[in-house]
Amino acid sequence: MIIAMDARAQPWWMALAGLGGGMLIAVAQSSLGGGFTPAVGVAGPDLFYGTDLYTPMTPVAVTVLALFLVRWWPYLLAAGGLVCVVIAWPQLVTDPPVLMFYYQHAVAFPLLVIGVLGAAQRLLDTGAARLGAIVAGLAIGFGFFGAALHNVGYQNPNTALHSWQVLLVVLGLAAVTPALRWGMSGDRAWSWQLLRPAVAGGLVVLVAMLFAMLGTERLAELFGVSYRTLAIYPNAKSAIVGGLTLAVAVLLVLIAGLWPLAGTLTAGLTQLAVTVPLTIALAATVDSLAERGTAVLAGIAIGAAGAATRHRMAAAVALTIGAATSVLVAHSATSGQPMKLAGQYGLIPSLFIIALTCAAATAAIGATAPVLAPRGAVPAVLGPIVSVFAVAGLGITPVFDGGARDQGRLYAPIPLDVAGVLLLAGAAAIGGLGVAHHITSRWASRKQAELIRLEAAAAERDRLARPIHDGVLQVLAMVQREGSELGGTGAQLAALAGEQEVALRNLLSGNATTPGGERSADLRGRLNALASPAVEFSGPVDPVPLPAATTAEILAAVGAALDNVRQHAGPSARAWILLEDEDDAVRITIRDDGPGFDPDRLRVAARSGRLGVEQSIRGRISDLGGTTTITSRPGIGTEVELWVPR
Repeated sequence: MIIAMDARAQPWWMALAGLGGGMLIAVAQSSLGGGFTPAVGVAGPDLFYGTDLYTPMTPVAVTVLALFLVRWWPYLLAAGGLVCVVIAWPQLVTDPPVLMFYYQHAVAFPLLVIGVLGAAQRLLDTGAARLGAIVAGLAIGFGFFGAALHNVGYQNPNTALHSWQVLLVVLGLAAVTPALRWGMSGDRAWSWQLLRPAVAGGLVVLVAMLFAMLGTERLAELFGVSYRTLAIYPNAKSAIVGGLTLAVAVLLVLIAGLWPLAGTLTAGLTQLAVTVPLTIALAATVDSLAERGTAVLAGIAIGAAGAATRHRMAAAVALTIGAATSVLVAHSATSGQPMKLAGQYGLIPSLFIIALTCAAATAAIGATAPVLAPRGAVPAVLGPIVSVFAVAGLGITPVFDGGARDQGRLYAPIPLDVAGVLLLAGAAAIGGLGVAHHITSRWASRKQAELIRLEAAAAERDRLARPIHDGVLQVLAMVQREGSELGGTGAQLAALAGEQEVALRNLLSGNATTPGGERSADLRGRLNALASPAVEFSGPVDPVPLPAATTAEILAAVGAALDNVRQHAGPSARAWILLEDEDDAVRITIRDDGPGFDPDRLRVAARSGRLGVEQSIRGRISDLGGTTTITSRPGIGTEVELWVPR
């Protein structure tokens, strides 16, 4: 049963559940013996155990199931937490199978990561952008924390670490429990938009598993090369498998859309880049569990703080550049031999690398999540898809460096300087994604504002139509009918009243058109037609084409200005019209030699309800996106300048 809760409190309960899920992720990740992998939610190429079909299918099947059940993310967290109970208390299972620890991780890890990312998606959907970004970052941040812990249980029992795991399981389940009370209340309904990322994620992990299971002999047959060649050069096999996985995965991610693909490349590149320096730094601090655990938590906190700001993209870029700097400095200090850092157990430099790389990856995930949230792609992209991209990238990257250089006894598929360059590329990718998202958001905001303006204008037109129809239109109709019988001036007045009645009816119905229904008109020719003995026109020799509607509004504004000259400056006053054709706008200046007026007179007139200038001139030009400048003082005449963008 779903219990009603205060809507304002629900985001905090969801964030608390995400934090609890992060703690459980740390427990699940620590069950693999402390080895670090960038895989989040599913193992990628060359990370499967065993040769039977069931072993590698376990994480794939659980991942796909979790993606399609992400609406019920609190229950995914609870199910993953129950598996973590067995990890924390291995004594609960008597005589466990040899691969028991693998199956525990293969089931718990996908459930927990997708559950945490599901919480982040839900927070972002409800408008809690800061909490959503933080929770998304925790999915990988606590994975780092789990990798920093030694294995307990079957391979390397450790009483202190066992206590850590028990504490994290208890706190994690306690934090998840409140979210279970209100369950999936308010979650999005099923739609193809939500299913697309899940379908893409499921296909990506399935393809990764199929390519990873290709044996050396089978791969040699497919590419027509010697089995001995691939056996002698294992990097070649990894590059082939990784390249195939990346190529097919890119095509599959397009099912979810272009934005999910951009988010995948950005987050995947960052995870790939932090893998090697973090592996080396963890190896260098193997005897300093408390220190490296503190460094990981500090990095998570820094990255989460960056993700929580409004400028999370800039924060992620800054932290990634900082991580790249530390890695490149370490590469230079060790003369390109990072095994010195680990072999000599350089604690302080290693702790700096751990903190900065964890902060960079956490902030990058947190900054990418809000971009993916409108597409419902946070769980699928930042979980299994990014994991497959990062792990497959580890296989293909050494090819671009002529093969992995000697890294000593450490597993480091790429050198530190290459990792530093990849981090800089990741910073550039984050910045590019942020700029693109900002531009798109501004465009969408302007489009929404324009729709709101049009709806408001239609509503206002409808509101005014009733009293105008009952009053002004009836008067115009009576003038047209009675004036035609008077003859002379009365007939002219009747004809004018008839024209104004038609124009007013078209305006109220929204069907007002420009003369002749033209799409464009020559502003220079139309303004030149206003010339008379009292009005002089100057302008370019060539025509000045503008949209017909724009030309009509400008002519109306100029006509209103000339009417004011005749009304207030007297019949003997002269006026000058100057048209200037600029590159991206037109500028029209109307000047007269009348007596001028006090500038405060316009403000007084507007406050008293006389809105001739405000509506007929300023209003028209403002609707076109332009500006109106009126300059006048007693005794010097008046100048009206109209600037209208093309």
